Amino acid sequence: MKKHIYLLGFAALLGLASCSKKSDPIVTSPAGKFDVRGTITKDTHWTANNTYRLRGYVYVDGNATLTIDPGTKIISNKDSAGVLIIYKGSKIMAAGTAANPIVFTSAETNKQPGDFGGVVLVGNALGNGNHAVLEGGVDIPHQLFGGTNDADNSGVLQYVRIEYGGKAVNPGDEINGLSMYAVGSGTTVDHIEVIRGLDDAFEFFGGSFNAKYLIAYNCADDDFDLDDGYHGKIQFGVSIKDPAFTDNKGTTGDISNNFEVDNTTDAKGYLSTPVTSPTLSNFTAIGPNNAAGTSTDYGYGMRWRRGSKFILANSIVMGGQKAGMDIDNDVTAQFYIDGVSGFKNSLLQSYGPNYSVDPAKLVNKALLDAAGLKALVEGRDATKSYSAFADIGLTDPFNNQAPNLLPKAGSPALSGAAFAGTALGDAFFTKVTYLGAIDPANDWTKASWTVYAR
Repeated sequence: MKKHIYLLGFAALLGLASCSKKSDPIVTSPAGKFDVRGTITKDTHWTANNTYRLRGYVYVDGNATLTIDPGTKIISNKDSAGVLIIYKGSKIMAAGTAANPIVFTSAETNKQPGDFGGVVLVGNALGNGNHAVLEGGVDIPHQLFGGTNDADNSGVLQYVRIEYGGKAVNPGDEINGLSMYAVGSGTTVDHIEVIRGLDDAFEFFGGSFNAKYLIAYNCADDDFDLDDGYHGKIQFGVSIKDPAFTDNKGTTGDISNNFEVDNTTDAKGYLSTPVTSPTLSNFTAIGPNNAAGTSTDYGYGMRWRRGSKFILANSIVMGGQKAGMDIDNDVTAQFYIDGVSGFKNSLLQSYGPNYSVDPAKLVNKALLDAAGLKALVEGRDATKSYSAFADIGLTDPFNNQAPNLLPKAGSPALSGAAFAGTALGDAFFTKVTYLGAIDPANDWTKASWTVYAR
């Protein structure tokens, strides 16, 4: 395969550099626009005085490092939606700043979901083999992922915005805004916003990396989709849904959720290890809440299923359409009954019922029902549920174009956080006192690196 990098003026081709994978150039220019194709196999540096247009799939391979400066813009057109894939052994060093984020976005005048493909990191950490290969039509040499090194380092993603992503190759075979395949804990991930994506905002396939300050805004499918044995920690996450926007489900029976967490598919066996077991704290998740024009393809605030186990604590989940919290499958239910899983010290409100256990998904129908789940969540796990969203006391959570998730005076979200237990007591977690993602004294979602109204 060749790597071709084109330097374009705004109206005409100005220059061309290309060579084999063994001798990839580091292209520099005082100012310009570059087209990037193929495979990068030597250390490469992208700078903020240039714009880089991805043409189809671009792979960083051969233990190369791609460094992207703060303020750099990487664009794509809908005729060849760009996908940046950092493959096993290689690294991305994309350390933006609050004032100068790194932005992946559409080059179209009329920007639409799917104009930009997405960003994919592939590592050597543990997964359980639920997915045999990468999704989304990547080439055969770059399809495999995972290994045995949970401390693997794929680089840095900080202050990065990914806009108008998503690439549907076939039904159920898509590129997400940010996909992380078996990425290890040596990787730094914080301050990432995924906007108006055609599929999932974030999907993590196995791996052990940790993350903070993640925003999923107006994406079509699931916002936090965790599977294949992902076993990392995440704190300070936001999920906001556009009531009218979901992806084309076809005949799959799929639905769009704020959280969708699986271990493995029915055919693989639910107890495949490592088991998907995220530890999550301080999320604010806003569903459609049956607003005018809500898509019929919306599902749950939280969908825990297929043998997953989890801790979600100190969080706020509002506006789920079919239900607020749903548990499917005997194994998932047993993890909750045993206290291995927990939705702890949190606030819950839904348009549909707050709790759901689908009897069609249970072999042992008597194992757990909605009433039993409510008793566990609100008794043992000290979560509170509400029938009216106003009782949670956020300022303006369902104003999609200008959401304000700050707790108002008197809100139950102003206090009550707890970090007891081995997982939540980990030094990774900032021990705040408030519930949800937003510090009442400092709303990080309104900083200069974030955008809304798209």
